[in-house]
Amino acid sequence: MSDQPKPQVSTLVQQKAASLGEEGEAWLAGLPDVIAHLEERWSVTVGEALGGGSAAFVARARTADGGEAVLKVALPDPNFRAQAQVLERARGHGYARLLGADLEHRALLLESLGPSMEQLGMPAERQLETLAAMLERAWEVPPLVEPTQAAVEAKARELHELVSRLWVELGRPCSNEAFSQALRFAERRVAAAEPGRAVLVHGDPHPANALQVKTPRAGAELGFVFVDPDGFLADPAYDLGVVLREWCSELLAGDASTVARRYCHLLASHTGVDEQAIWEWGFLERVSSGLYALAFGAEELGRPFLVTAERLLD
Repeated sequence: MSDQPKPQVSTLVQQKAASLGEEGEAWLAGLPDVIAHLEERWSVTVGEALGGGSAAFVARARTADGGEAVLKVALPDPNFRAQAQVLERARGHGYARLLGADLEHRALLLESLGPSMEQLGMPAERQLETLAAMLERAWEVPPLVEPTQAAVEAKARELHELVSRLWVELGRPCSNEAFSQALRFAERRVAAAEPGRAVLVHGDPHPANALQVKTPRAGAELGFVFVDPDGFLADPAYDLGVVLREWCSELLAGDASTVARRYCHLLASHTGVDEQAIWEWGFLERVSSGLYALAFGAEELGRPFLVTAERLLD
């Protein structure tokens, strides 16, 4: 048994690990040894664990020359390689700077950043405008693969399968109307997929994944950069739909449809991306994210997505 100190892992990460069964248990048990290995490999000292996120252990680190960095050790995830590749290819343009990557241990050493947009409590519409502008820069990073028809249809097909399966497995936790509309929008997004419009999307550009840079630098002219990219090919409307997926509190505090439509129009007007495509991706993401969170036991995270989806039915 390892004599390394037990790292502090957030409740959400523990829930996600538990949902992975033996593989997740092995990841948690082996984490102290992995951290010790990475400290030696990168000549860093790992310090305070950072909150937020649901798929990785994240902590502050100090480099041998006294500099600041952040260590991330991800849960088992077949998409981890793509995340490392996006950050390497971006070279800090719109994304956190990558200082080191260990694919075997699914670990990244990243530049130290400040608070997230979510933590700063910026007004919702300002966050939307900033995220839209950040995405336009992030989409400039070259794709990892050729934009084939199959590649650009893949996300909508994946979400169609996920919603179809989880809705049944979880005992139909939202209405048949919300379920059916999510599937209909997934089918429409498959039909609308065009390789010529596809970009390397972030994949999960919500406000908690947009972190403030500590000092101004090239590639971060807006004052924020993205972390945790999924990095796959899709229509730009997909990323904007993920942005629209958030804001459950704001939607529940007023006329949900009016608020969401205003946010959607703002995203479309700032980027020139089709408003209806953003709306459809946003609804599909709202339902799929709610079901996905419920599937690994995160009721508090997932339920508001499904509640707001009911209020946004056509």
